Amino acid sequence: MIELGSITGLKGKITIPGDKSISHRAIMFGAISQGTTKIRHFLSGADCLATIACFKRLGIEIEQNKEDVTIYGKGLHGLQAPTDILDVGNSGTTARLLAGIMAGQPFESKISGDESLNQRPMNRIIAPLEKMNANISSILRNDCAPLYIAPSQLKGISYLSPIASAQVKSCVLLAGLFAEEKTSVTEPFLSRNHTELMLTEFGADIQTSVDTNNNMATASIQPCPQLYGQEITIPGDISSATYFIAAGLLVPDSEIMIQNVGINPTRSGIIKVCQDMGGDITLINTRQAGGEPIADILVRTSPLKGITIEGEIIPTLIDEIPMIAVMAALAEGDTIIKHAEELRVKETDRIETITDNLKAMGADVTATKDGLIIKGGQTLKGAMIHPLLDHRIAMTFSIAALVAEGTTKILDSQCVDVSYPSFYDTFEELL
Repeated sequence: MIELGSITGLKGKITIPGDKSISHRAIMFGAISQGTTKIRHFLSGADCLATIACFKRLGIEIEQNKEDVTIYGKGLHGLQAPTDILDVGNSGTTARLLAGIMAGQPFESKISGDESLNQRPMNRIIAPLEKMNANISSILRNDCAPLYIAPSQLKGISYLSPIASAQVKSCVLLAGLFAEEKTSVTEPFLSRNHTELMLTEFGADIQTSVDTNNNMATASIQPCPQLYGQEITIPGDISSATYFIAAGLLVPDSEIMIQNVGINPTRSGIIKVCQDMGGDITLINTRQAGGEPIADILVRTSPLKGITIEGEIIPTLIDEIPMIAVMAALAEGDTIIKHAEELRVKETDRIETITDNLKAMGADVTATKDGLIIKGGQTLKGAMIHPLLDHRIAMTFSIAALVAEGTTKILDSQCVDVSYPSFYDTFEELL
C-alpha cells in the first residue's frame, strides 16, 4: 500500500520504460529467428519477464543485463519441447501470441497462467486457430487457459475477426508463419500494428490494407522459410507515458517533458483525446526508430472539457481509458465513452473497477455495457482504492490522488511492477 496526497508544480524531463507490447514481440520474434537479436530499452516488467521465461523453457538462450537483452534464436523450427507448463503469469499478450507460435510446432505444449489470467477469454484465439486446423483446446473446457496444443499441419485462412484485437490478429498471423498458404485477418477498425511492423523488420512477407469506407483493416502473411535476428531499440511505452501526460494536465503549475515515447498511430489515441479535451500537448523531435514513430511529449497544465469517445479511436487507447475517466471527472461538462466492452476482459473488469473507485473518490460516474458516462466538474476526495491487482488501475488512481482533497491509499500498489516497476520513483524526478 502507498499513501498519496495533493501536490502542485510537477516539472522536469523523464524517460519512461520500454513499450510492453513491443518488448513482448521482440523476445518472441527473436526466439523464432535465425541468429542473434539484440534488444535495447527492454521493459523488465513482470509480464515481459514471463515471456522470457517461456522461451527459455522452449530451449532458447536469452541473456539480460537490465534493459539490454540478447536472444540467440534458433529459427522458425528450432524450438524444443518444454518439459513443463509454459507459465505466462498474468500476461494475456504472452498467452495469446504464444498460442499462435505453439500451434505450428511438432510437439505438445500447455499454456497456463495465474488465477486472473486463467479466467480471461481464450476462445477468441481458439476459434480462428481451429479454423487453421490447429489442435488446441481449453483443458477445463471453459474457453479459458490452461490451453493444450498438439502438433498439426496448419492451413492458411481468411479470418474475419468480430473484434479489433491486436492479440487475436497477432496470434493468427504468427500461426500463419507455419501454415501451408497465405493467412489473412480482417478486423473492424485497425488495432495495434506492432506485429506487422516488427515481423516485416525480421523478414516476414506481410501486406496490410485499410478499407476506410467500411472501417475494416486487413493484414496478410505468407508462409515464411526463415526470419532473421535484428537489433531493436524499444520506444518508451505510451501507455506508461499516459499517467504523466495526465499528471501534467491536471496538477496545477506543471510542465513535463516525456522523452522518446512511441507514437504509433494505432496506439496514440490518448494524445488526440487529450488535445480534444483542451490539453496543452506538443510533440517535439518526431522521428523513426525500428519502423516505429517516436517523439518527445511536452505537457502543460490545462483546463479540460468533456467529450464523447467512441468508434475507431477506441482500439488506439483501450489501456488508457481508466486514466481518461479520471481526467473526465475533473473536466468541464460530461464525457461519454462507448464501444469499449473490451475493458471488461482485462486484468479486471475495468469498467466496474473504474466506476467503483471513482465513486469512492466522490465522482458521478455510471457504468454502461460498453463504457462509461462521467459527469465532469467534480472535486475528488481521498479514498481507499482497491485496484484488485490491476496495474493500470493502481497507476491511474495514484494520479487521481495528486489532485484529490485529503489522503488516498492505494492497496496492493506493488502490482504496478507488471508494466512499470519504477513508476513511483519517477515522481521523485518531477518534484
